[in-house]
Formats: sequence, C-alpha cells, structure tokens
Amino acid sequence: MRVLALDVGEKNIGLALSDKLGWTAQGLPSLKRESKDKTICAIADIVRENAVCEIVVGMPINMDGSLGKKAKEVALFLEDLKKEFSLPIKAWDERLTTVQAEKLLLQQDVSRKKRKRKIDRLAAQLILQNYLDAKAESQDVQKDHAE
Repeated sequence: MRVLALDVGEKNIGLALSDKLGWTAQGLPSLKRESKDKTICAIADIVRENAVCEIVVGMPINMDGSLGKKAKEVALFLEDLKKEFSLPIKAWDERLTTVQAEKLLLQQDVSRKKRKRKIDRLAAQLILQNYLDAKAESQDVQKDHAE
C-alpha cells in the first residue's frame, strides 16, 4: 500500500512516496508547478507508475490553528485532486515541516543553493513520515483496545 505525499508550494510541489508496507517515506524529485491540468496529469503519472492507493497533502495551518491564504489555496488544490482521483486524499497538518527540513539541511551543511532545490522534497518526506507514524500508532492503539 503506497502513499504519496505532496508539499504544495507556489512554484514547486515536493513529493514523497512510502515503501510498499507503508512504513517509510522516500523523497522523489519535486514537480514544477505548471497549469492545473499539467500538474494533475504529472501527479496521475506518479500515482499510476507507483500503484499509489492514497494521497496526503500537506496543509499549511497557522500556528494558532487557523487557515491562512496559503492553506485556502492548498485546500482548493486538494479539491481539484479529489475530482480527478478515486482514491483517498487527505489533508495533513504540515506545521513546521519546512522549518524542520531547513534545520536538517543546515545541520548537514548543505549550501543555500542546494537547500532551495532539496527543501520541498524533504518537507514532503517529513509530512509523509509523520502521517505514516501517526497511522501506525493509531492502528496499534486500536489493536490494543481489541485485545
């Protein structure tokens, strides 16, 4: 069961894909945002090529829990995806993932130029790993309650 994560930015969309068991997230090359149709077609190719059965879209919620301008734009994009795909598409709180990605890249002493190219991919990977971990934890809790 592969899950695809999207970190939707103004110019690029960071991508990450889970392994077949849904345990780990691996970053994919980012997509350059073009027209809505071209962008959705590129995502459809990734979904088809990787047998993706679920999509998680990072939702840039403000620290106070409100939805700002950027979150509203991502919500519209998410609705466009739901019209095109017949698989589960979920929003996932991505608060601080870009900050976390930036810190990780700084710790690795990645140059500013290379950080710009890698940050979307790493943010998508963090979104997906957080989602997978929360999903696994939820399944463990449900299993414990059933016993």
